[in-house]
Amino acid sequence: MAALIRLGMRINTQIAACSALPQSTFVPIHCVAARYSTGQHLSHAKGELREILSGPVHRTPAVTSQIWRPLHVTHMNQTTKDKLQPSEEEVSTFTKIIEAMGFTGPLKYNKWKIKIAALRMYTCCVERIDYDEFFEKCSLPDTLNSWFLVIQLHVWMCLVRMKQEGRAGKYMCRYIVHSMWEDVEQRGKVMGIDSVTLKNSMRSMTEIFYAAIFGYDEGIISDDRILAAALWRNLLNKQCDDPRKLELLVEYVRKQVQFLDTLDGEDLLLTGEVVWRPLVEKDAQSILKPSTPTYNDEGL
Repeated sequence: MAALIRLGMRINTQIAACSALPQSTFVPIHCVAARYSTGQHLSHAKGELREILSGPVHRTPAVTSQIWRPLHVTHMNQTTKDKLQPSEEEVSTFTKIIEAMGFTGPLKYNKWKIKIAALRMYTCCVERIDYDEFFEKCSLPDTLNSWFLVIQLHVWMCLVRMKQEGRAGKYMCRYIVHSMWEDVEQRGKVMGIDSVTLKNSMRSMTEIFYAAIFGYDEGIISDDRILAAALWRNLLNKQCDDPRKLELLVEYVRKQVQFLDTLDGEDLLLTGEVVWRPLVEKDAQSILKPSTPTYNDEGL
């Protein structure tokens, strides 16, 4: 019994002595290791660790301040804008739920106005392009397939522009593509193509379209070589040996996408009016801001 009492008194004495130590006596070892992360300071780090483990508990203020020196932290500059971009617009929980179910939630503008604007934009792709110039400069045959290849290139450029306008722009993209397939089917029927052949052709065109979209997307965010390869595969059907034609097409796509970026997004969502620059022009580097389209309160 007496031995237990003496043991308890000894433990209490040690606890009291430890609690009386200053706060700077505890030196975390990982701080020293963090200061010497390269191989050339490894021996120095081991020596300092050995000193901490084998040296006295109380350390001088100079050594303590050296060990606890503040680490340098580089603060990254914010490169994004404080204002949310259209593609990052905030939506309610209800909208997220109904869109996850396959429906479209409320948009910034009336959906019927966006559908009409999408039809108009596709009409601009069809009616405001000089196909004869494309067929001549690119040595393409005057066929329905060649017409479709030229149309899909311009539809893709419209999709690239409208996807920058957030949820409303993506909704508009859906109906631009829908209008394109409706037009292709009607043109096939007018040309007298039977239903079986037309169905197979539509399936083949669908595969060509989405493959071309993937290639053009990769080319527009890469250098001119990648874009030229995409145009050679999809628009020219791998049947072009003249680099000047590829140079002309790459220049056309670059200047056209740059021109579309100058158009106001709200005007595009409400009117769908697009003006295409010519395939061949003297000063291709000049970008003139187009005049603002006019529309009434109904967006028509």
